[in-house]
Amino acid sequence: MKFRRSERLIDMTHYLLERPRELVPLTFFAERYSSAKSSISEDLAIIKETFEERGVGTLQTVPGAAGGVKFLVKISDSHAKHYIKELCELIATPDRLLPGGYLYLADILGNPSIVETAGKIIASAYASAKIDVVMTVATKGIPLAYAVATQLNVPVVIVRRDSKVTEGPTVSINYVSGSAKRIQTMLLSKRSLAEGSKVLIVDDFMKAGGTVVGMVSLLEEFNASVAGIAVLVESEKIEERLVDEYISLVQLADVDVREKRIKVKEGNYFNRNGMEE
Repeated sequence: MKFRRSERLIDMTHYLLERPRELVPLTFFAERYSSAKSSISEDLAIIKETFEERGVGTLQTVPGAAGGVKFLVKISDSHAKHYIKELCELIATPDRLLPGGYLYLADILGNPSIVETAGKIIASAYASAKIDVVMTVATKGIPLAYAVATQLNVPVVIVRRDSKVTEGPTVSINYVSGSAKRIQTMLLSKRSLAEGSKVLIVDDFMKAGGTVVGMVSLLEEFNASVAGIAVLVESEKIEERLVDEYISLVQLADVDVREKRIKVKEGNYFNRNGMEE
């Protein structure tokens, strides 16, 4: 069956978006559409230009006999700023305040559209990095972790507080929570993470960073390394931050429980340097 160019462009775009960071040989598309490689190359040039103009991603070409093309998510800074501004406004609504100065974020983390966009923005910072796995801790960070992992086309591993028989043998560590200064335990199934993996840690909220440090320590038990740390929201007024290198989309600047006022601003996402190296 011979495809028209318009049909090829639609199908190729869908195929690439569904498989981020997967190398697709040009011969695959040539055979799929019964078209010459030269025509496929022209089609890919059109798709690449459109992706970049719309600020959603790019196509990376790998030369050689074993080469091909892969889609990398690349949300433009202008699109990211617009989204983060809206997210700040959403988080700043006074009715989010809970007793003790905590914030209600379950509706945000349960909204597929919001979480999907956040995942794309975070993944943009690591699109070219070597990442084998996205790690998070149960439970609220799970939707965000899966959104990031979808764009990076890698699995998700979930660190838990208690053991489940369905996970088999586990590795556990004790760590000190950054805010409460309490000794806590986290564990991970031995089968969930291969030795030497490069791991992107993703979480929904970070105060001092004790939980993140705990996950870093857990990775050492697997001889795995940290490829990056990303959080949706970070708290600004922390005397001692236990984590130095990370990216955040939103920063919680101040919470006034008495006045029911929440002050938020964009995080350090736009200050990142060399995240993709």
